[in-house]
Amino acid sequence: MRTLIVAAFISLDGVMQAPGGPQEDTRGAFAYGGWIVPYAEAVFGQAMQALFSQPFELLLGRRTYDIFASYWPKVKDNTEDFSIANLFNSVPKHVATHSPDTLVWSNSHALGSDVTGAVRALKQQDGAALLTQGSAELVQQLLAADLVDELHLLIHPLLLGHGRRLFGSDAAAAAFTLQHSQVSPKGVIIARYLRAGKVQTGSFELPADEG
Repeated sequence: MRTLIVAAFISLDGVMQAPGGPQEDTRGAFAYGGWIVPYAEAVFGQAMQALFSQPFELLLGRRTYDIFASYWPKVKDNTEDFSIANLFNSVPKHVATHSPDTLVWSNSHALGSDVTGAVRALKQQDGAALLTQGSAELVQQLLAADLVDELHLLIHPLLLGHGRRLFGSDAAAAAFTLQHSQVSPKGVIIARYLRAGKVQTGSFELPADEG
């Protein structure tokens, strides 16, 4: 059975829209595209390399797919992005899309009309981990369907106020365990959470005979 990993750059208020550049996603008049750039440094880069060091296949929403497909195949072999580009270009890409005939990036596959059903079927197979990048709307569907096994979050020390968020109001209740964390020199919290069953509750109230 495969592991489904949601990896995301988020702000303190949970926004994940357009982390990489001003024109990446301007929906809703979002004016802060590229907000992770001032925080990128060696520890940040090492965290991303560690994420991509395990076998994985990409699980993408259509908007993120189009952004990636317009960039990664064009990366030159003498640039610092080449190693990631080589990975992204070669691994299978599973895409939530209404237009499967327009998936031109190599090794791309449409998830079909029942996205969560297709992802559930992929998870039942043996193979590499399924890894999301961006794809806020798809991630919210996966969280609502209780399909997420791990969260790899890079939590940035800023508030963005509005924008596409990682967690919607319909996420399935679930407990997670913090498996690893570190803080970059620029204050980015790098945290890996593993699914840990159902939410447990309790009470701090004293029994009636002890009150």
